Amino acid sequence: MNRAQAFAANAPLMGVPGASSPPGGKGDWYRGAGGMRLRAALWTPSHLTAEKPRGTVVLSPGRTEPIEKYFEVIGNFLARGWCVLAHDWRGQGLSARLLPDRLKGHARAVEEFLDDYGRLLDAFEDQCPKPWIMVGHSMGACLNLLSLEAGESRFSGAVLSSPMLRIKTGKRSMWSVKLAVRWNIRHGHAGDYILGDPDDPFDHTFAEDALTSDETRYEMWRQQLYACPHLAIGGPTYGWLAFALDAGERALKPKALKMVKIPVAVVQADNDDVVWKQTNRWAAKRLGRGRYVEVPGALHEVIMEADDKRAVFLDEFDAMADYVSPIQDLSAVDPSARIEDVTEQTPSVA
Repeated sequence: MNRAQAFAANAPLMGVPGASSPPGGKGDWYRGAGGMRLRAALWTPSHLTAEKPRGTVVLSPGRTEPIEKYFEVIGNFLARGWCVLAHDWRGQGLSARLLPDRLKGHARAVEEFLDDYGRLLDAFEDQCPKPWIMVGHSMGACLNLLSLEAGESRFSGAVLSSPMLRIKTGKRSMWSVKLAVRWNIRHGHAGDYILGDPDDPFDHTFAEDALTSDETRYEMWRQQLYACPHLAIGGPTYGWLAFALDAGERALKPKALKMVKIPVAVVQADNDDVVWKQTNRWAAKRLGRGRYVEVPGALHEVIMEADDKRAVFLDEFDAMADYVSPIQDLSAVDPSARIEDVTEQTPSVA
């Protein structure tokens, strides 16, 4: 598939005052598994002139999250001299949805997502200078890890935020949840909301639903959502839950974890109500070159957290960046970046 076949027109990047797309970026469409139209966007550091970028960060959001939610951290990566390729998974953002009801967070099979990811990398490979660093959050981090376990070899390092390897099920046991999922899918309810709850995203509040302790960042995302309601995703379906359970179980196989040869830093929220941190610690220890870092007091969305907590994630990224692409020329780093972090960080992933 050539570029003319893969892309039809530039894809929009939405923004609001205070949370607009960083300079140097352009959205595009590409074709995923089964011909689905999916959205991606590529940024090049605008402050670089004669200098070459240090490489490319490939950024994968979590469940419900579009590219727009990551504008701030994309800007952080750009300031450090990195190109950034971000994308919307199938079924969310402005990528094609899987059901007529756009608010249903649905999924069918892990293989579709992994196929999409491979096609994303193929479609943009010629535009993305190496080395590549993989960055993913939650669902995206789990799928990233699965791609590495499946043999994806184009990355030099990975930083995974609170990967969705084993989700929390509240007061229900994992056994009962799996039983309910199997029953509903067997009886044709894969596309139904779990327990019939649509979990309208427009009714969420910081006090009741936030996955970050930073109210300002939470409200900024709410403004983006209201400005472009098409970005919204509601509650998950039984099909999505079956996909999530399957993805986590596959990723946690010890033999699969040992197959990952590149350095991987797992940055885990301490107060995570979405995934089990103990499982992520266990998995990190079984990676060939894994590192586990827990962020004290952080909620699930580490990348969207308050500055002091978010800084732990950026420190781990800087350590990984220095390891895979040491800075040769300080002019490749924007003065707005934290120079002390990117020039003095001791690599912690070797």
